[in-house]
Amino acid sequence: MAGNEAVTEKKTRVAMPEQEPDYRRRNFEEVPLGYTPEMAVKEASRCLQCKSPSCVEGCPVEIDIPAFIQLIKEEKFDEAIKKIWEKNRLPAVCGRVCPQENQCEGRCVLMKKGRPIAIGNLERFAADFAREKGIEEASPRLVPTGKKVAIVGSGPAGLTAAADLMAKGHQVTIFEALHKPGGVLVYGIPEFRLPKDIVADEVESLERQGAEIECNTVVGRTVTINELFEEGYDAVFIGVGAGLPKFMNIPGENLVGIMSANEYLTRANLMKVYLFPEYDTPIPKGKNVAVLGAGNVAMDSGRTAMRLGADTVRIVYRRSREEMPARAAEIHHAEEEGIEFLLLTNPIRFLGDDRGRVVGMECIKMELGEPDASGRRRPVAIEGSEFEISCDLVIIAVGTDANPLLTRSTEGLKLNKWGYIEADPDTGKTSIEGVWAGGDIVTGSATVIQAMGAGRRAARSIHEYLTHNS
Repeated sequence: MAGNEAVTEKKTRVAMPEQEPDYRRRNFEEVPLGYTPEMAVKEASRCLQCKSPSCVEGCPVEIDIPAFIQLIKEEKFDEAIKKIWEKNRLPAVCGRVCPQENQCEGRCVLMKKGRPIAIGNLERFAADFAREKGIEEASPRLVPTGKKVAIVGSGPAGLTAAADLMAKGHQVTIFEALHKPGGVLVYGIPEFRLPKDIVADEVESLERQGAEIECNTVVGRTVTINELFEEGYDAVFIGVGAGLPKFMNIPGENLVGIMSANEYLTRANLMKVYLFPEYDTPIPKGKNVAVLGAGNVAMDSGRTAMRLGADTVRIVYRRSREEMPARAAEIHHAEEEGIEFLLLTNPIRFLGDDRGRVVGMECIKMELGEPDASGRRRPVAIEGSEFEISCDLVIIAVGTDANPLLTRSTEGLKLNKWGYIEADPDTGKTSIEGVWAGGDIVTGSATVIQAMGAGRRAARSIHEYLTHNS
């Protein structure tokens, strides 16, 4: 290979194969198809193996990224996944849904002259290879300490805290309010982005290592935090997420056919809409769908509606494309699948028929003014620019708040003005001795890997507490 060709080859990122848009827009199968071993080795060969790897600094769980990539380059795939497992208990999940472009890949030095190493794709490859070959994590287990920890919530923060604490010899019980463990990984992310069997495998791995999981248990209603201590638990970690949906509070919002993205995606995921018609999922199937918001949840909702047979799906967002919070990959996939973006547009009231069903929205055009507290330019309404659009289903995906069910039932648990639990960012300690918290219930909506990082930090602190109080 000539010199210039070799340089070009080094800069060229190996694209992951995907389903064709016209086909995938009507099925729930996973969109990216994964790397072959040859693709993974070729992509891993692009890594410069930096002496001071900034990619690791961008990883909330501090994976030794250069090390596992080098092992893939050397075709030591079984060793690569073991290297990842040293820090990350959910690699098949993170490789699929983490915003690598803002974290590890966003720090890659190759960005200066080309495209970063596809760290997420390589992590997914290693995890999928292990799954296909039946390679299981074999974490060293210490002698049982006799200490019991209750983990409230089976999302990424809870699962990570549970795994780390079990590795230290503590007994762990995970309490989940819904009928399946996995938290937002199961009820919030669609099958085409994160297959349910991937999450189930990760959870079952924890069970094989000794975790007990109690579903259909609403801590704060079925049992309180104080009652968990009375039952003999020595520490409690709260990782329940932030699942209280926000609404627009505009006229007509109570019309039939308007629902939160939380409800829409929960119905779709837990009631197995991806297996229709084998499962007859009770979920509205609009023909002209409007999704309000432009984050990953909005993209997930719109792409789900398209797969359920919608003729048109519009993402309605009051800011411009540059301010859209969704991952670039999700925006790209949505556009490829025929979803329209109605930008610099804000709904001001919903329109209904004589049966009380939504038939449209009155909107107003916006322009961007000075930056607001979020750092993004504030949208300002343009007087006299009102217009109407037709829709028979509206999905509101403008964020979530803290669910107060657990926090209101826990006396002495300090909250901030938004209702989130106040916890030390380095340890997860709350205002109650023996109680830790992490993830979205502390920070508000964040990423899977950030929640995992919080679970890890809390587990370290819990272990130190249990060791000194033995």
